[in-house]
Amino acid sequence: MDRVSDELPELPEYAERVLDVAEQIPPGRVMTYGDVAEWLGEGGPRQVGRVMALYGAAAPWWRVVRADGALLPGHELRALGHYRDESTPLREASRAAEGHLPRIDMRRARWDGGARDGAGAGSRSGRAGDIPAARAAGAEREVGGGAAHI
Repeated sequence: MDRVSDELPELPEYAERVLDVAEQIPPGRVMTYGDVAEWLGEGGPRQVGRVMALYGAAAPWWRVVRADGALLPGHELRALGHYRDESTPLREASRAAEGHLPRIDMRRARWDGGARDGAGAGSRSGRAGDIPAARAAGAEREVGGGAAHI
């Protein structure tokens, strides 16, 4: 019979880098999957999402979110508990919204990787590793048929 190793399998380097970014996001703030990829300078939202799905359980996974602010399907109530505990800005859902679940107020909750003093999204500390200035300045791109701040 083969002996099973007590060691955990080695975490891929990219996954380690994604999880490091997630750990740096202050309580009450969020980054999108695309923000994390942009910060790292490689991969994209899908790659970051895959890392979070496979390896993110021990990280603050609720701080890495969809660009539209919708809560992670299947984990809405757990995430909502974290957002409320951390005072993450939320937008209440309209009565017509499915499930009446709030969304993250991306304008107020989004973190650009800058100062950790609770300054609003878009504030830049000027340190290396910040989200590029175009994103922090409010650049727009097409997302799902409509413009969304990235």
